[in-house]
Amino acid sequence: MALYLQDRHTIREGMAFAQLAEQCGFEAVWQAESRLAREATVPMAAIAAVTERIKVGAGVVNTWTRNIALLAATFATLDDLAPGRVLLGLGAWWEPLASKVGVRRRQPVQAMRETVEVTRRLLAMERVSYNGAFVMVHDIELDIVHGERRRRNVPIYIGATGMKMMELTGEIGDGALLNYMVSPAYTADAVEALGRGAALAGRSVEDIDRPQLIVCSLDHDRSVALDRARELLTQYLGQQPHIMQASGVSQGLLDEIGRVLTWPAKPEQIERAMQLVPDDVVQLLTASGTPDECRAKVREYVDAGCTCPILYPLGDVPATIEAFAEGRLQAQEGRA
Repeated sequence: MALYLQDRHTIREGMAFAQLAEQCGFEAVWQAESRLAREATVPMAAIAAVTERIKVGAGVVNTWTRNIALLAATFATLDDLAPGRVLLGLGAWWEPLASKVGVRRRQPVQAMRETVEVTRRLLAMERVSYNGAFVMVHDIELDIVHGERRRRNVPIYIGATGMKMMELTGEIGDGALLNYMVSPAYTADAVEALGRGAALAGRSVEDIDRPQLIVCSLDHDRSVALDRARELLTQYLGQQPHIMQASGVSQGLLDEIGRVLTWPAKPEQIERAMQLVPDDVVQLLTASGTPDECRAKVREYVDAGCTCPILYPLGDVPATIEAFAEGRLQAQEGRA
């Protein structure tokens, strides 16, 4: 299991959640950087500083807004703080956010290929010259004078959603950070695409780590859990085209939601749009309901090919962490 944090809580609360997740045997904590809300690497550093074992991942930073040398230097710095525990998640960002800040998202698959290649080489302490369509550097290296000039063990995960990016991930990524607000059937399709890409590089899909973000709204009052997830799901279905396309939700429903929501959405718009989203869609795309229902839904994603569920808890975060730690313990005892 792993934990996903966005900006619903203060950074200090996130630090405490990460400590609890570590105590409960979770593998990693991933910090989002998806909206104009919270930058990822500052809370990553804070989490790394108060934990000892758990991995700390960027879930995800985009390929457009950081210079390639700064990107590599930033994650080398995080590795100084938490050697061997840092995970670099890279994404292609999304519209309309990118264009609103002056980024022209063209050929995102090629941009990702170049970013991964050059970042990996810099983290390996190579001196690099590269003349790509998006990444252009001349005779640079991580200019570490007073620290350790060691190769940095920072695995690169690609936050792929579309199948072309998924195939690239299978070809060049250390892992795929699979998206949320999608069904287990989507996960199975993504694993197939990863396998096609892996074959191009002479490897197997089993060589690629496949953690997956999963929205988890857990409450003993089932209706409270569903409504909490419905609010978040409605915003994503109405505003993020890559999620809309991957969700498997009917175009008719997406069009209805889109007519209500603007970007950024106002609270009254979200409330109106929520009424359009039925319970079966919430349960298709999220792990929502009682603890047993949530654990069962997460198991569907694992059965479809996810290697590590990354829970995005809505509601009581410690209760969610503890419920899944308890479920894992029960499963281990059952196998014994």
